[in-house]
Amino acid sequence: MKRVATFSRGIAGLEHGPALIGCEKVVYRPLSASGIDAVVGWGHKGNTMVAIEFAHKHGLPYWRLEDGFLRSVGLGVEGDTALSMVMDDTGLYYDARRPSRLERILADDPLEDPAVLERADRAIAAIVEHGLSKYNNAPVAPVALRENGGRPRVLVVDQTAGDLSVACGLGKRGAFTEMLAAAHLENPDAEILIKTHPDVLSGKKHGYLGTPQERDRQRLISSPCSPIRLLEQVDKVYVVTSQLGFEALLVGKPVTCFGAPFYSGWGLTEDRRPVDRRGRVLSLSQLFAAAYIHYTRYVDPDSGAPCEIERVIEHLALQRQEFARNQGRIFCFGFIKHFWKQNYVRSYLRCPGNTIEFPYSAAHAEKLGFDANSKIVVWGRRAQDDVGKLSDKYGIQPWCMEDGFLRSVGLGSDMDAPASLVVDQEGIYFDPSTPSELESILQTTNFAEPLLEKARHLRGRLLASGLSKYNVGDTERSLPIEADDKIVVLVPGQVEDDASIQLGCFDIATNLGLLEAARAARPGAYIIFKPHPDVLSGNRCGNIPKEQALVVCDHVEEKASLAQCLRVANEVHVMTSLVGFEALLRGLDVHTYGQPFYSGWGLTTDRHPVSRRTRKLSLDALVAGTYLLYPRYLNRATQRFTSAFSVVDELETARATGAERMDVSWPRRQVRKLRHIASALAATEVRRGS
Repeated sequence: MKRVATFSRGIAGLEHGPALIGCEKVVYRPLSASGIDAVVGWGHKGNTMVAIEFAHKHGLPYWRLEDGFLRSVGLGVEGDTALSMVMDDTGLYYDARRPSRLERILADDPLEDPAVLERADRAIAAIVEHGLSKYNNAPVAPVALRENGGRPRVLVVDQTAGDLSVACGLGKRGAFTEMLAAAHLENPDAEILIKTHPDVLSGKKHGYLGTPQERDRQRLISSPCSPIRLLEQVDKVYVVTSQLGFEALLVGKPVTCFGAPFYSGWGLTEDRRPVDRRGRVLSLSQLFAAAYIHYTRYVDPDSGAPCEIERVIEHLALQRQEFARNQGRIFCFGFIKHFWKQNYVRSYLRCPGNTIEFPYSAAHAEKLGFDANSKIVVWGRRAQDDVGKLSDKYGIQPWCMEDGFLRSVGLGSDMDAPASLVVDQEGIYFDPSTPSELESILQTTNFAEPLLEKARHLRGRLLASGLSKYNVGDTERSLPIEADDKIVVLVPGQVEDDASIQLGCFDIATNLGLLEAARAARPGAYIIFKPHPDVLSGNRCGNIPKEQALVVCDHVEEKASLAQCLRVANEVHVMTSLVGFEALLRGLDVHTYGQPFYSGWGLTTDRHPVSRRTRKLSLDALVAGTYLLYPRYLNRATQRFTSAFSVVDELETARATGAERMDVSWPRRQVRKLRHIASALAATEVRRGS
């Protein structure tokens, strides 16, 4: 379909609407049917009548839309983008009064393709493993149920009054009270848990069961929680039409239906409201494949392009994984002076229900409620006295935050937000004096072949694109060197007061000292010195006057990109620079004069080996640990956690547009900084107002 008409403002403005619908353009309230291929409306809403009449008048197909079964992280009413949708030209999956497209798939399609059923089984396992559901913003903490002396637990699922799936799903008047009575009668020795919506208890909405009282063996579950994690702790489930019934099947629980949801009538549930049309016996894999794979459409969370279910599961699982790490109250130190970082730090530490504070002292933190269950985050190794006091008093290991290895197109000192951060719960990767989380990953991880294959693929992407940490410099510039047959040695400069030099260097800790050591090691080589971009920009210290550098080296390169420099080099000599790691990716010989995170694994020549690092790693294992397992990546457009591969796409696009180039005039860069500051201040005011 090319052009689809709608009379719904919501559908017309739906993000990724054309991709989900499968058309090129959604036309809002067309004046005529010329060029229109179909008409769409939302579910059974009353405002769809205009659209239906338009379709009938002009002989056009009419499709009903509804959210998919794996919709998003947050709620649609909160503005969270839908990642899945169903389209039905016959009925709707929750309307048992007449056949839907899904029902016809379940009744008539063979559903016997082994590859599809295998996909279904893998998807079910992933959904259960990660606790995924239609919405995925519930707290990730385990559901705490009271001790009941080992009695069985039966879950009775209430729904909010007016839910269309109840009336359309043959839920007769009194179905919910009948269901609750049956649960008590049929399970006399069990604890009956009633899952009601939090909005019911708060008075915002009404449930069909009203506000049930806790009595005898009847308990309420009203707090937000992961449906899968709750279902794992019960023995049997009673529903009218709730999707929790299907998710209970995924967990392997017996389900009794007092209505006719899409999953009843196929031999997997006990049905108190049978549907005569449904008589086929299906496996759970077949039912899942029909509903989640054949019937539902998905869009890629990062690109918005059509995709398969596996991509959405991967994305939602990543969000839940990061939420699990970010639970609780997090107190961030070292950000008052650098307040502009607070905005993006909140994004990296986000989790439903958590609290993020930026105190200016230990006393202020305690006034805000800091206690032994709190978490401390500090930028890098800037551990203030306040952090030490709280850490010692409460026995809490601070987490260290730092930029990731694929950061931005532009400099951190120019206030460009990072596409990746590391949050290290053991130390920090640039401090070799103590183990870090990265060092533990590299020392202990079993790097299985699928992970190594992903690392190889990522390394190929990085080499093909020439991306590095900051991605500044001219990618088209050819280096004017005349090395003849000499070995070409690249010496990358660093910011001399950088923590990695202060913590990871010994006898050689300046750019001039590094140049002199490289010349001593390779007296006959052609040496290129590339100053650090933060030093070139004037933001940080470590500058060597060009004339002084040329006494030791053969060429000083200030404009070409790092990738261009690495292309002409045979060896790279570093103190602790990340350039050494990027040189390893390209198969170059690397000599380290300090103790960077990538030294000591058998891949570099090290002046100061780290005795704790006893394992010999392949390059792919080093890449997997460093890029895939250690950092957190953020899609800066969607503000959702993402993968290294998506960040590579984002950085390539940003570099192509030149939006954050460093090679612009100093005044223009200051204006850009002011824009970043204004944006951070605006975001802070919005949070205060809410």
